[in-house]
Amino acid sequence: MMYRIIENSNGHPLKDLKFLVKGDFICSACSLGKLITKPSMTKVNLESPMFLERIQGDICGPITPSCGPFKYFMVLIDASTRWSHVSLLSTRNVAFARLLAQIIKLRAHFSDYPIKRISLDNAGEFTSKSFNDYCQSIGIVVEHPVAHVHTQNGLAESLIKRLQLIARPLLMRSKLPSSAWGHAILHATSLIRFRPTAYHKFFPLQLVSGREPNISHLKVFGCAVYVPIPPPQRTKMGPQRRLGIYVGFESHSIIKYLEPMTGDQFTARYLDCQFNETIFPVLGGEDKEIKRNDIAWNATSMSFLDPRTNDSELEVQRIIHLQNVANRLPDAFIDTKKVTKSHILAENVPGRLEVPEVTLTQTKAFESQIRRKRGRPLGSKVANPRKRKEHIVSINHDANVSISNVSEDKIPEVILSEDPKRNEQDLDDSYEMSINYAHNSLGWYRKEIKMNDIFAYSVAVEIMDEDDNDPQTMEECQHRNDWKSWKKAIQDELDSLNKREVFGPIIPTPKGVKPVGYKWVFVRKRNEQNEVVRYKARLVAQGFTQKPGIDYTETYSPVVDATTLRFLISLSVIEQLKMQLMDVVTAYLYGSLDTDIYMRIPKGLKMSEALKSKPRHMYSIKLKRSLYGLKQSGRMWYNRLSEYLIKKGFWHNQISPCLFIKRTESVIIAVYVDDLNIIGSPEEIRQAADYLKGEFEMKDLGTTKYCLGLQFEHTKGGIFIHESNYIEKST
Repeated sequence: MMYRIIENSNGHPLKDLKFLVKGDFICSACSLGKLITKPSMTKVNLESPMFLERIQGDICGPITPSCGPFKYFMVLIDASTRWSHVSLLSTRNVAFARLLAQIIKLRAHFSDYPIKRISLDNAGEFTSKSFNDYCQSIGIVVEHPVAHVHTQNGLAESLIKRLQLIARPLLMRSKLPSSAWGHAILHATSLIRFRPTAYHKFFPLQLVSGREPNISHLKVFGCAVYVPIPPPQRTKMGPQRRLGIYVGFESHSIIKYLEPMTGDQFTARYLDCQFNETIFPVLGGEDKEIKRNDIAWNATSMSFLDPRTNDSELEVQRIIHLQNVANRLPDAFIDTKKVTKSHILAENVPGRLEVPEVTLTQTKAFESQIRRKRGRPLGSKVANPRKRKEHIVSINHDANVSISNVSEDKIPEVILSEDPKRNEQDLDDSYEMSINYAHNSLGWYRKEIKMNDIFAYSVAVEIMDEDDNDPQTMEECQHRNDWKSWKKAIQDELDSLNKREVFGPIIPTPKGVKPVGYKWVFVRKRNEQNEVVRYKARLVAQGFTQKPGIDYTETYSPVVDATTLRFLISLSVIEQLKMQLMDVVTAYLYGSLDTDIYMRIPKGLKMSEALKSKPRHMYSIKLKRSLYGLKQSGRMWYNRLSEYLIKKGFWHNQISPCLFIKRTESVIIAVYVDDLNIIGSPEEIRQAADYLKGEFEMKDLGTTKYCLGLQFEHTKGGIFIHESNYIEKST
């Protein structure tokens, strides 16, 4: 062809040659070597006016410095009204749960406007099978743009840019650090809802609600706000308000503000607050300005989930499972409404109990229901119970089980026949009594079982369970068969307290001081076979009587969570590391108190002869060290352990403060209160254990077999985890 030999220095034919056929100009080299991105076609005129018909979403981040635990934020925007929603995320892993929760919320609030399409990028959190299955089950079409072509998700991308353009000036004008970007982003989202867009003369919030919004509650971001002091913290002649930093609102009647000294977030009633929009307080106080990356945002008052727990993931899986069940059985719930109670078979009612008949020479009046140790049957009602006729019952005398020593208060109550026409003479040991059961929460149904069967079973359970539960008081311990073991445990606890010098002198209670109470807690420690290996008595203080600001200040103490524990288990299997569990004996007693605390004199504590004759309630004992039950005990122990491990070369960070790592020896110590899980090679574990034994009294429990309610079985191929003990206790 002629155009192949007519080429210029650029290596391709001249496009303007008149003898070339139209549409015949294709150059492979130019197609591969040149790329000019063409602008996307405007789709404004093609948008459907229906609200929520199409939603776009995207994630921005990671953002440094982090805003407390949050490093990302996710946006959702409606293509019709430009209504938007923003969620702060700690990790991208929780985006799926937050998105699903928002979809459920929108469907509940705007049931007349179904969500038809949702456009998201190709990130893994938006392409999971669980998310696609859920959207498909409720009729939502999930759309994904071409990879790396952001213009196809333009609304969400544009919203992220607008939020950043608004949030930056908000932070710059206020005196908040850059790590408070989460507050600014959320406030910017609220402001955008009150702004008309380029495609609508109405506000997005106005288009959604159908009425013009009220903006009288809007204030300048970061300005001073004077909020009421809670009544318990006020004094007669003291201030009634305190200074705060305004960072937005939850509703027209509730504002959000930061405490200037700590950066903690609180809420207050709008009408009770006074604003000064010309003053912008500084975090840390007037004389001390916190560096812009040092703020620690406390989000406890907000509903954002912490990704370090899997509660949100479990909730999402539960929702998806229920949705799938409903889809597989579309008529199941409708059909059940057509069936009356008399036509439903009691399929789940237990059969006759195979329990030997027992001998009972005395008679007893029975009424009400069988006493249950864990609540009553589903669907039962306790209001206005019907009285049942008393009957004299005679039980078979040929049984081998003797319960002649059973006290009357141990005899369970049994439901008898509701038919008042039956005579007492007709009741014998083979008489079939009617027992009510719940069935699928649809009503009460009947099942016939023998009177003496259920009676014998119930009495046997009471006898077996008498010593199965841990005692609640010292008096209860004294009446048990294992009192000697409990007595030794009580003495061991008192000896340990004296060894740690927990108690100060016994003195008359100072004037104006209300001593805290105490309680003995009795627990039997069990091994992985659910066998009792140790009797443990613990003297605890009743910390609920402590007053904040007087008896304590801070209480938070971090512990290893389930997610971190799963990671450590995986790490030990992959790297073929060992896991060893150690227990700190009376760990809380190592913490020193920073305030004066007095406690009532506990039972079992030896007193001098001079004090025995004086009224016990007028005296109290001063605590020198933290005791179990005090609000600050956990924090005092953690600080003590943390200081020692850091001194020994371990380090930890704010994200996982319960993990102490020593890089030079490649050993990890995971802390859960007084249980320390050491992970590393055998030599590294031994050295770390020596560090701990040199400072604290430790119990070496060997290879980790039981931790946080989980049972571990170490095999050559890995670690098998199960909860057999928990299942046995539950059943």
